[in-house]
Amino acid sequence: MVKISVMYPHKPGARFDFEYYRHTHMRLVAEHEGPHGLLRTTVERGLPAADGSPPPFVCIGSLYFNTVQEYTSIPEATAARLRADIPNYTDITPVRQFSELLEA
Repeated sequence: MVKISVMYPHKPGARFDFEYYRHTHMRLVAEHEGPHGLLRTTVERGLPAADGSPPPFVCIGSLYFNTVQEYTSIPEATAARLRADIPNYTDITPVRQFSELLEA
């Protein structure tokens, strides 16, 4: 199984609307990527460190697929539609990471 992490780096003064992201954007992701093998999604809100410093990432959205090929099979028009929604919830440019999930 693979996880695609869509990470939004912390930036002072940046805007991030968690309600929109969780309830609207991630619903769009499920609708558009579900037919291409999306298994599930999760949303993480970054918390301050013990010393009060901000988290490295404001939010991390995770997408789970059986293979990277399932994710890369998503048509560009679909990906463009999802990217076009980003300004509706943030002014942060996301960073993506592909990870293979390993048994511990």
